[in-house]
Amino acid sequence: MTDSGTAIKEGKPATQPFDSTSPSKQRAVAGLLVRRYRWGLSARGFIVFGFTLATVFVVFFLESYAFLAVTSPVPSDALVVEGWMNEYAIRQAAAEYARGHYRHLFTTGGPTIGKGGYINDYYTSASVAAELLKKAGIPREAVQMVPSRVIGRERTYSSAVALRDWFREHNTPVYSINVLTAGAHARRTRLLYQKALGRNVTVGIIAVSNPDYNPKQWWRYSDGAREVIGESIAYIYAKFFFYP
Repeated sequence: MTDSGTAIKEGKPATQPFDSTSPSKQRAVAGLLVRRYRWGLSARGFIVFGFTLATVFVVFFLESYAFLAVTSPVPSDALVVEGWMNEYAIRQAAAEYARGHYRHLFTTGGPTIGKGGYINDYYTSASVAAELLKKAGIPREAVQMVPSRVIGRERTYSSAVALRDWFREHNTPVYSINVLTAGAHARRTRLLYQKALGRNVTVGIIAVSNPDYNPKQWWRYSDGAREVIGESIAYIYAKFFFYP
């Protein structure tokens, strides 16, 4: 009753409780171990987090194609056609050229796949698209192919750079263009052409949907899933990590 009794009478417990804010009480084994406190999700927090995550996935499935396959043309007398597209898209390009009353029609693109690299300008997707446009009824003298010699990475940007260089070499002042491309590739195409051409040129974009799948239910088709998911990743890279 002496020591402990005295401690009780003075209002002090014989053994003080653990102080979570005291560093000396959080460390052990000569400071090699430390006890930390953290916040965690409650049951309600898990529900809110799960609901938010599910909402994000639903929005992605429903709106991702519409976001990527943007169509936003600008007033222009120059139409640029990406040459790697399928024949259906090229026919749509021919119709757009006739409908839009353009004065200039350019085809872009690098070496055709399966040739092992650049051979000459006539083994490029720019040349292939030019021939398909002529086959679709566009006069030969109206089509100007602008091939790129780059194969592999950054093909879209390289095609845009080749077009920019062609404008400069031929002293052709251009203040706006419309680029026609395939589906979910559109938003990235506009971004990369704008990077290549600079702020003095306004870039419009026209997206042609792939006829092989329903864009409103793209996740039900292997082509749709591959295109949308791949272009989503590629757009994020081009937007935040690609520097010309």
